[in-house]
Amino acid sequence: MALTYAVYDVFTDTRLAGNPLAVVFGADAMTDEAMQALARETNLSETVFVQTSANPAHAAKLRIFTPTRELPFAGHPTVGAAIAIAERTHADERPDLDLVCVLEENVGPVRCAVRLASGEASFAEFDLPRMPQRIQLGLDRQGLADALGVKPGDLGFENHVPSVWSAGVPFLMVPLHNLAAVEGIEFDGMLWERAAPLVEGRLASVYAYCRGGVHHAARFHTRMFSPDMGISEDPATGAAAAALSGAIHHFDALPDGHHPVLIEQGVEMGRPSFIHLHIDVKESSIARARIGGQAVKVASGVFHL
Repeated sequence: MALTYAVYDVFTDTRLAGNPLAVVFGADAMTDEAMQALARETNLSETVFVQTSANPAHAAKLRIFTPTRELPFAGHPTVGAAIAIAERTHADERPDLDLVCVLEENVGPVRCAVRLASGEASFAEFDLPRMPQRIQLGLDRQGLADALGVKPGDLGFENHVPSVWSAGVPFLMVPLHNLAAVEGIEFDGMLWERAAPLVEGRLASVYAYCRGGVHHAARFHTRMFSPDMGISEDPATGAAAAALSGAIHHFDALPDGHHPVLIEQGVEMGRPSFIHLHIDVKESSIARARIGGQAVKVASGVFHL
Protein backbone atom coordinates (compact mmCIF):
# COMPACT_ATOMS: atom_id res chain seq x y z
CA MET A 1 0.00 0.00 0.00
CA ALA A 2 1.36 3.42 -0.99
CA LEU A 3 -0.01 6.42 0.91
CA THR A 4 0.87 10.03 0.20
CA TYR A 5 1.52 12.30 3.14
CA ALA A 6 2.53 15.84 4.00
CA VAL A 7 4.09 17.33 7.12
CA TYR A 8 2.86 20.73 8.28
CA ASP A 9 4.15 22.98 11.03
CA VAL A 10 0.99 24.18 12.75
CA PHE A 11 0.22 27.28 14.82
CA THR A 12 3.04 29.13 13.13
CA ASP A 13 3.85 30.91 9.89
CA THR A 14 7.51 29.87 10.13
CA ARG A 15 8.91 26.53 9.00
CA LEU A 16 10.62 24.49 11.74
CA ALA A 17 8.57 26.25 14.42
CA GLY A 18 5.13 25.44 15.79
CA ASN A 19 3.90 21.87 16.18
CA PRO A 20 4.73 19.42 13.37
CA LEU A 21 1.88 17.27 12.09
CA ALA A 22 1.87 14.34 9.68
CA VAL A 23 -1.21 14.28 7.42
CA VAL A 24 -1.75 10.90 5.74
CA PHE A 25 -4.13 10.96 2.77
CA GLY A 26 -6.29 8.15 1.38
CA ALA A 27 -6.28 6.14 4.60
CA ASP A 28 -9.67 4.44 4.07
CA ALA A 29 -8.23 0.92 3.96
CA MET A 30 -5.99 1.28 7.02
CA THR A 31 -6.83 -0.69 10.15
CA ASP A 32 -6.70 0.87 13.60
CA GLU A 33 -3.55 -1.12 14.30
CA ALA A 34 -1.86 0.12 11.13
CA MET A 35 -2.69 3.75 11.93
CA GLN A 36 -1.33 3.40 15.46
CA ALA A 37 1.85 1.75 14.17
CA LEU A 38 2.41 4.52 11.63
CA ALA A 39 1.81 7.17 14.31
CA ARG A 40 4.53 5.50 16.37
CA GLU A 41 6.77 5.53 13.30
CA THR A 42 6.35 9.27 12.68
CA ASN A 43 6.93 9.86 16.42
CA LEU A 44 5.19 13.24 16.24
CA SER A 45 2.80 14.39 18.93
CA GLU A 46 -0.04 13.64 16.50
CA THR A 47 -0.55 12.03 13.11
CA VAL A 48 -3.87 12.53 11.34
CA PHE A 49 -5.33 10.06 8.85
CA VAL A 50 -7.69 11.44 6.19
CA GLN A 51 -10.53 9.13 5.19
CA THR A 52 -13.68 9.48 3.10
CA SER A 53 -16.68 10.47 5.19
CA ALA A 54 -19.95 8.59 4.83
CA ASN A 55 -21.65 11.98 4.90
CA PRO A 56 -21.19 13.69 1.51
CA ALA A 57 -21.61 17.09 3.21
CA HIS A 58 -18.39 16.52 5.17
CA ALA A 59 -15.03 17.24 3.54
CA ALA A 60 -13.36 14.24 5.19
CA LYS A 61 -13.26 11.96 8.18
CA LEU A 62 -10.22 12.35 10.44
CA ARG A 63 -8.61 9.77 12.72
CA ILE A 64 -6.10 11.32 15.12
CA PHE A 65 -3.35 9.32 16.81
CA THR A 66 -0.56 10.16 19.25
CA PRO A 67 2.39 7.72 19.45
CA THR A 68 0.44 5.69 22.03
CA ARG A 69 -3.32 6.10 21.44
CA GLU A 70 -6.16 7.57 19.42
CA LEU A 71 -7.75 10.88 20.40
CA PRO A 72 -11.39 11.84 19.81
CA PHE A 73 -10.38 15.43 19.02
CA ALA A 74 -7.26 17.58 18.83
CA GLY A 75 -6.62 21.16 17.79
CA HIS A 76 -3.42 21.16 15.78
CA PRO A 77 -4.50 18.14 13.67
CA THR A 78 -7.80 19.90 12.95
CA VAL A 79 -6.12 23.15 11.86
CA GLY A 80 -3.36 21.35 9.94
CA ALA A 81 -5.65 18.86 8.22
CA ALA A 82 -8.16 21.55 7.23
CA ILE A 83 -5.37 23.52 5.54
CA ALA A 84 -3.75 20.43 4.00
CA ILE A 85 -7.05 19.19 2.51
CA ALA A 86 -7.94 22.66 1.21
CA GLU A 87 -4.52 23.16 -0.38
CA ARG A 88 -4.65 19.70 -1.96
CA THR A 89 -8.24 20.10 -3.22
CA HIS A 90 -7.82 23.60 -4.61
CA ALA A 91 -4.23 23.40 -5.86
CA ASP A 92 -5.23 24.34 -9.41
CA GLU A 93 -7.51 27.23 -8.47
CA ARG A 94 -6.68 30.82 -7.66
CA PRO A 95 -4.35 30.92 -4.67
CA ASP A 96 -6.37 33.23 -2.40
CA LEU A 97 -9.56 31.51 -1.25
CA ASP A 98 -11.88 31.58 1.77
CA LEU A 99 -13.51 28.22 2.38
CA VAL A 100 -15.82 26.59 4.90
CA CYS A 101 -15.84 22.82 5.48
CA VAL A 102 -16.90 20.22 8.03
CA LEU A 103 -14.41 17.63 9.25
CA GLU A 104 -15.79 14.50 10.88
CA GLU A 105 -13.88 13.53 14.04
CA ASN A 106 -14.66 10.99 16.74
CA VAL A 107 -15.88 13.83 18.96
CA GLY A 108 -18.39 14.79 16.25
CA PRO A 109 -18.52 17.13 13.23
CA VAL A 110 -16.15 20.11 13.43
CA ARG A 111 -16.91 23.21 11.36
CA CYS A 112 -13.78 24.85 9.95
CA ALA A 113 -13.05 28.04 8.04
CA VAL A 114 -9.88 28.15 5.92
CA ARG A 115 -8.10 31.05 4.26
CA LEU A 116 -5.61 29.96 1.59
CA ALA A 117 -2.98 32.61 0.96
CA SER A 118 -0.41 32.83 -1.83
CA GLY A 119 3.20 33.22 -0.76
CA GLU A 120 2.47 32.88 2.95
CA ALA A 121 1.08 30.47 5.51
CA SER A 122 -2.59 29.57 5.28
CA PHE A 123 -4.94 30.06 8.23
CA ALA A 124 -7.72 27.89 9.63
CA GLU A 125 -10.05 28.11 12.60
CA PHE A 126 -12.75 25.83 13.93
CA ASP A 127 -15.71 26.01 16.27
CA LEU A 128 -15.26 23.94 19.42
CA PRO A 129 -17.27 20.74 18.93
CA ARG A 130 -17.94 20.69 22.68
CA MET A 131 -18.10 23.52 25.17
CA PRO A 132 -15.56 23.20 28.02
CA GLN A 133 -16.78 21.51 31.17
CA ARG A 134 -15.14 21.38 34.58
CA ILE A 135 -14.53 17.94 36.10
CA GLN A 136 -14.58 18.13 39.88
CA LEU A 137 -11.73 16.11 41.37
CA GLY A 138 -9.63 16.33 44.51
CA LEU A 139 -6.08 17.43 43.71
CA ASP A 140 -2.80 16.97 45.61
CA ARG A 141 -1.23 20.44 45.43
CA GLN A 142 2.08 19.38 46.98
CA GLY A 143 2.27 16.38 44.65
CA LEU A 144 1.54 18.53 41.60
CA ALA A 145 4.22 21.03 42.63
CA ASP A 146 6.77 18.26 43.17
CA ALA A 147 6.01 16.71 39.77
CA LEU A 148 6.49 20.07 38.05
CA GLY A 149 9.58 20.96 40.06
CA VAL A 150 8.05 24.18 41.38
CA LYS A 151 7.27 25.53 44.85
CA PRO A 152 3.76 24.97 46.20
CA GLY A 153 3.51 28.74 46.58
CA ASP A 154 3.91 29.08 42.81
CA LEU A 155 0.62 27.26 42.23
CA GLY A 156 -2.20 29.61 41.36
CA PHE A 157 -2.59 33.31 40.68
CA GLU A 158 -5.45 35.71 41.36
CA ASN A 159 -8.61 33.54 41.30
CA HIS A 160 -7.01 30.72 39.28
CA VAL A 161 -6.38 27.40 41.05
CA PRO A 162 -5.53 23.93 39.68
CA SER A 163 -8.59 22.36 38.09
CA VAL A 164 -9.59 19.78 35.48
CA TRP A 165 -11.40 20.86 32.30
CA SER A 166 -12.37 19.13 29.07
CA ALA A 167 -13.68 20.24 25.69
CA GLY A 168 -13.38 16.72 24.29
CA VAL A 169 -10.02 15.80 25.82
CA PRO A 170 -9.47 16.38 29.57
CA PHE A 171 -6.50 18.32 30.94
CA LEU A 172 -5.38 19.21 34.44
CA MET A 173 -4.91 22.98 34.29
CA VAL A 174 -2.12 24.18 36.58
CA PRO A 175 -1.91 27.97 36.87
CA LEU A 176 1.52 29.20 37.95
CA HIS A 177 2.40 32.50 39.56
CA ASN A 178 4.48 34.00 36.74
CA LEU A 179 6.44 33.39 33.56
CA ALA A 180 9.60 32.43 35.45
CA ALA A 181 7.74 29.61 37.21
CA VAL A 182 6.40 28.19 33.94
CA GLU A 183 9.79 28.50 32.23
CA GLY A 184 11.45 26.77 35.19
CA ILE A 185 9.27 23.65 35.15
CA GLU A 186 11.28 20.43 35.49
CA PHE A 187 8.65 17.80 34.75
CA ASP A 188 9.02 14.40 36.45
CA GLY A 189 6.78 11.80 34.83
CA MET A 190 7.11 9.30 37.68
CA LEU A 191 6.06 11.88 40.29
CA TRP A 192 3.23 12.96 38.00
CA GLU A 193 1.89 9.40 37.89
CA ARG A 194 1.72 9.44 41.69
CA ALA A 195 0.11 12.87 42.03
CA ALA A 196 -2.16 13.28 39.01
CA PRO A 197 -5.71 11.91 39.04
CA LEU A 198 -7.22 9.50 36.57
CA VAL A 199 -9.73 11.25 34.31
CA GLU A 200 -12.06 9.10 32.20
CA GLY A 201 -9.86 6.13 33.06
CA ARG A 202 -6.56 7.72 31.96
CA LEU A 203 -3.78 9.63 33.65
CA ALA A 204 -4.46 13.34 33.32
CA SER A 205 -2.23 15.44 31.09
CA VAL A 206 -0.86 18.68 32.54
CA TYR A 207 -1.39 22.10 30.98
CA ALA A 208 0.58 24.70 32.95
CA TYR A 209 -0.15 28.36 32.28
CA CYS A 210 0.45 31.90 33.46
CA ARG A 211 -0.60 35.35 32.37
CA GLY A 212 1.49 37.22 29.80
CA GLY A 213 4.22 35.74 27.68
CA VAL A 214 7.47 36.22 25.85
CA HIS A 215 5.62 37.70 22.88
CA HIS A 216 4.17 41.08 23.82
CA ALA A 217 0.71 40.21 22.45
CA ALA A 218 0.36 36.88 24.28
CA ARG A 219 -2.28 36.80 26.99
CA PHE A 220 -1.17 33.41 28.34
CA HIS A 221 2.07 31.41 28.26
CA THR A 222 1.60 27.62 28.42
CA ARG A 223 3.35 24.23 28.48
CA MET A 224 1.84 20.74 28.09
CA PHE A 225 3.20 17.37 29.24
CA SER A 226 1.46 14.03 28.71
CA PRO A 227 3.12 10.70 29.61
CA ASP A 228 -0.18 8.94 28.85
CA MET A 229 -0.16 10.21 25.24
CA GLY A 230 3.53 9.43 24.79
CA ILE A 231 4.31 13.16 24.54
CA SER A 232 7.21 14.36 26.69
CA GLU A 233 6.29 17.97 25.87
CA ASP A 234 4.01 19.37 23.18
CA PRO A 235 4.85 22.53 21.20
CA ALA A 236 1.17 23.49 20.79
CA THR A 237 -2.01 21.87 22.09
CA GLY A 238 -5.26 23.14 20.63
CA ALA A 239 -7.44 20.75 22.63
CA ALA A 240 -5.86 22.04 25.83
CA ALA A 241 -6.43 25.64 24.71
CA ALA A 242 -10.06 24.70 24.11
CA ALA A 243 -10.32 23.34 27.65
CA LEU A 244 -8.49 26.41 28.99
CA SER A 245 -11.30 28.58 27.65
CA GLY A 246 -13.48 27.14 30.39
CA ALA A 247 -10.96 28.00 33.10
CA ILE A 248 -10.50 31.52 31.73
CA HIS A 249 -14.24 32.12 31.62
CA HIS A 250 -14.78 30.65 35.09
CA PHE A 251 -11.90 32.18 37.05
CA ASP A 252 -11.82 35.54 35.26
CA ALA A 253 -15.62 35.87 35.30
CA LEU A 254 -15.64 37.06 31.69
CA PRO A 255 -18.46 39.52 31.00
CA ASP A 256 -20.83 39.14 28.06
CA GLY A 257 -19.16 39.91 24.74
CA HIS A 258 -16.33 38.78 22.52
CA HIS A 259 -12.94 37.94 24.06
CA PRO A 260 -9.91 37.28 21.81
CA VAL A 261 -7.03 35.49 23.56
CA LEU A 262 -3.58 34.79 22.08
CA ILE A 263 -1.86 31.79 23.69
CA GLU A 264 1.83 31.06 23.22
CA GLN A 265 3.37 27.62 23.71
CA GLY A 266 6.51 25.73 22.70
CA VAL A 267 8.86 28.62 23.51
CA GLU A 268 11.02 26.52 25.85
CA MET A 269 11.32 23.87 23.11
CA GLY A 270 12.57 26.34 20.52
CA ARG A 271 9.30 25.87 18.58
CA PRO A 272 7.20 28.95 19.40
CA SER A 273 3.54 28.47 18.61
CA PHE A 274 0.62 30.90 18.66
CA ILE A 275 -2.93 29.69 19.22
CA HIS A 276 -5.79 32.11 18.59
CA LEU A 277 -8.66 31.49 21.01
CA HIS A 278 -11.92 33.41 20.69
CA ILE A 279 -14.58 33.21 23.42
CA ASP A 280 -18.09 34.60 22.99
CA VAL A 281 -19.97 35.01 26.27
CA LYS A 282 -23.73 35.51 26.42
CA GLU A 283 -25.82 35.64 29.58
CA SER A 284 -22.72 34.73 31.62
CA SER A 285 -22.11 31.46 29.72
CA ILE A 286 -19.84 30.55 26.84
CA ALA A 287 -22.09 30.70 23.80
CA ARG A 288 -19.38 29.93 21.28
CA ALA A 289 -15.61 29.45 21.19
CA ARG A 290 -13.18 28.79 18.39
CA ILE A 291 -9.51 27.95 17.92
CA GLY A 292 -7.40 29.18 15.01
CA GLY A 293 -3.87 29.38 13.71
CA GLN A 294 -1.59 29.28 10.71
CA ALA A 295 0.19 26.30 9.19
CA VAL A 296 2.90 25.83 6.58
CA LYS A 297 3.92 22.69 4.67
CA VAL A 298 7.50 21.52 5.25
CA ALA A 299 7.61 18.05 3.64
CA SER A 300 5.69 15.59 1.48
CA GLY A 301 6.19 12.06 0.26
CA VAL A 302 4.90 8.49 0.18
CA PHE A 303 4.63 5.85 2.89
CA HIS A 304 5.10 2.29 1.56
CA LEU A 305 3.21 -0.08 3.83
